[in-house]
Amino acid sequence: MKIDKNTVVTVEYKLSDAQNNLIEDGRQPMVYLHGGYENTLPKIEEELDGKDVGYHNTIQIEPEDAFGDYDPNLIKVEERSRLPEPLEVGMQFEGMPDGEDGEEEAMIFTVTEIADDKVVLDGNHPLAGMALRFDLKVVDVRAATEDEIAHEHVHGAHGHHHGDDEDEGEEGDQFRSHPIH
Repeated sequence: MKIDKNTVVTVEYKLSDAQNNLIEDGRQPMVYLHGGYENTLPKIEEELDGKDVGYHNTIQIEPEDAFGDYDPNLIKVEERSRLPEPLEVGMQFEGMPDGEDGEEEAMIFTVTEIADDKVVLDGNHPLAGMALRFDLKVVDVRAATEDEIAHEHVHGAHGHHHGDDEDEGEEGDQFRSHPIH
């Protein structure tokens, strides 16, 4: 089966910077719903569109097509008391950027430095400003289920699971930690 809109694609990958320094070895394959659902980078979808199981290639994606340029305006210094303990460099939190129009979306901030009473938070994606090389190998392609198409993401192994605990209350949600990717 060829990769096309509404197929579920399983890709083994390695991610490196432009100098071939390994960033992520892809121990778990990437499984995504193909067809513009924003489940992977558009340039990866573009590269894999129409390909078959066994296709293998290395592509380089420039910052503007990956995670954008590094923006120094996305650095915030916060009072340590505003963040939960224990606090460690590398932890991630959801928060609001400093802005004037009030219509901005929440974003993820990474703790990059901790001083006695201050914490430096970086709203840039950890890979912002970097050209990235993806070594891609297609290992499976299947038709997506109706549920996957309706929900716009893969279900099951390496995908998303819907459960009854999704609608937990928002109490204590002003800072939510996220795994680092």
